[in-house]
Amino acid sequence: MSATTPLTVVITGASDGIGLESARQLAALGHRVVMVGRNPDKTRAAAASVAAEHPDAVVETALADFASQASVRALAAELLERCERIDVLVNNAGTVFEKRTVTDDGIEATFAVNHLGGFLLTELLLDRILASAPARIVLTSSTGHYQGTMDFDDLGFESGYGIMRAYGRSKLANVLHTRELARRLHGTGVTVNCLHPGTVATSIWGGAPWWARPVLALAKRIVMVSPSEGGRRITYLAVGPEVEGLTGGYYDDDRLKEPSELAQDDATGIRLRDVSLGLVGLPE
Repeated sequence: MSATTPLTVVITGASDGIGLESARQLAALGHRVVMVGRNPDKTRAAAASVAAEHPDAVVETALADFASQASVRALAAELLERCERIDVLVNNAGTVFEKRTVTDDGIEATFAVNHLGGFLLTELLLDRILASAPARIVLTSSTGHYQGTMDFDDLGFESGYGIMRAYGRSKLANVLHTRELARRLHGTGVTVNCLHPGTVATSIWGGAPWWARPVLALAKRIVMVSPSEGGRRITYLAVGPEVEGLTGGYYDDDRLKEPSELAQDDATGIRLRDVSLGLVGLPE
């Protein structure tokens, strides 16, 4: 992967926050950026702002609701038609839900958006990514994965739902997915890594319960990093020469860090893949 050759980078969750900031940085480096968002107006406006700042860059948009498997499948079909190469796929779309919510596919929504949507998109684009090697897949996880659990008998928290419990599980799934996919793709020229982008002051926490919002507002001013800095950490894994050829890692502040003990359990990673394939209707 040459630092001087323009790459085609697909980044989800790119209409605001760290996804938007990473898209700005990637465009500034001269790469073709396909910004994927859920809201048409918001996504177009975000892309227009990036294009205005970097008029020589190729900035495109695509739409998908990661709570809907049909929408993710339509996105994959569109990307395969539009992109002869996919050099970098950044699975960054994410959310939280104060109350337990179930998608039209019957999946608990936090798990559906934060894990299954990106999992499905990756599987559908994988042949194109492999054909584009050397290539990279990047997943936005979180330090919240350290508190994550993986109960395959109740993945959707039909009992005991809590906003941070659901978030932690989805982010643990991101790390498990990273490690298992990296194992499967070993030797192909496609690397897979994930990151904690920092505790970032973005709109994702708009779904937090009312009682937590004053604390979050204070944290945004005191301890949270800016969306620009969080986006830079995505960009580092997406195109940084320092991580070329490295795979299967969990990064925090651009440093390789040991994930949770459960995240390192290969049997759990394999089982999660098998269960995820079933949940999105793909063959094993």
